[in-house]
Amino acid sequence: MNFQQPTPIQELAIPLILEGKDLIACAQTGTGKTAAYLIPTLDYITQNPQDKVSTLIIVPTRELATQIDAQVQGLGYFCNATSIAIYGGTKGPEWDQQRKALTEGADIIIATPGRLMAHMQLGYVNFDHLQHLILDEADRMLDMGFLSDILSILKSVPNKRQTLMFSATMPSKISDLAKRILNEPEEIRLSVSKPAEGIDQQFYMATEHQKLPLLIHLLKEANNPSLVLFTSRRSSVDTIVRALRRKGFKAEGISSDSEQSEREVVLRDFKNRQFPILVATDVLSRGIDIDNLSHVVNYDVPRDPEDYVHRIGRTARAESKGTAITFITETDQRGISGIERLLERTLDKQTITEELGLGPAPVFSARGSSSNRTNQRKPGNRSKSGTSHKTVEASDSASKPAGENKRRRKPNNNKPNNPSVKQNSTTE
Repeated sequence: MNFQQPTPIQELAIPLILEGKDLIACAQTGTGKTAAYLIPTLDYITQNPQDKVSTLIIVPTRELATQIDAQVQGLGYFCNATSIAIYGGTKGPEWDQQRKALTEGADIIIATPGRLMAHMQLGYVNFDHLQHLILDEADRMLDMGFLSDILSILKSVPNKRQTLMFSATMPSKISDLAKRILNEPEEIRLSVSKPAEGIDQQFYMATEHQKLPLLIHLLKEANNPSLVLFTSRRSSVDTIVRALRRKGFKAEGISSDSEQSEREVVLRDFKNRQFPILVATDVLSRGIDIDNLSHVVNYDVPRDPEDYVHRIGRTARAESKGTAITFITETDQRGISGIERLLERTLDKQTITEELGLGPAPVFSARGSSSNRTNQRKPGNRSKSGTSHKTVEASDSASKPAGENKRRRKPNNNKPNNPSVKQNSTTE
């Protein structure tokens, strides 16, 4: 796969996982968290084969489940291991395939909480031999209301297991959950809630009616963009797609209202460059890896500042470059102020609608902003928005070498010890 060096999260997490320790790891999106837990887990499975389910990975969305399943196949191409993604919205044959994997023992189960609970309530799911429980995008699962399902699932897995929690943010509710389900965990925190430095963040003042023509203007300036546009309203997805098509742009849309089969086809075709613009709700803001995505557009400012980081994290992944464009209306003042507090700086806000013949843009009020200064710039003075240069946040000084940026606790002698590493699998 041409991976030459581990990313910081992989360098810190893999040795701890191989030692059999519980772990809570926080790193921004696009930093390689999935491989950080899959590689040592696949190594354990390869060296300790069994006919029962060895690893359960719980994720918030269907798209993330299928993506992790694909990465299992890639990383484990030469391993004798099996995996399956279990999620809702599928037909009868898929349910039967999921049931077979749960009863006959695929090595790795990647599941959304709701669908896994539906299988468990029928009484045939047995996790007695489970070695690894992994919660990916844990903060997102709690935001989506899956806490009760997760706690129910935990009642059916062995107490003697290795538990790993991976998250892009570390709110207090994640720390509380970790205390309940992890045993003397190690903790890793990297670049918490900071966008990748390769993202050129651009902010434009616009009224609701100016957004679309402003978007068209920016798209015409871009050089063959591959772009994901996020809207906070499901009802807006089809409207925006139709408007873009009328202007000659190839675009498709995805929201939670879309049929699962349709979502899979649209996402696959977008990744294969069958069309350049994907309009989506926040169903795609977490964990989804799309290579060489040049632009992210926040058509609507997200409600939560953390969601802004996740959205724009779809571009500039793995140290590449990208552009994030955000439209700001009069009603977005508070949301932008929250983003400024999170990023710890004042954002440059451009006003170009009048020059484009679209009329005056809204004026951003400094009231409630993260500072007393609001910088609204005219075109021709565009500069890259800076991002924090603090790349490692740990319990010790961030200036220490990467291998020292972790808080070590006493090893747990009751934990199963994971041997070395290899790779993993195929899908049933």
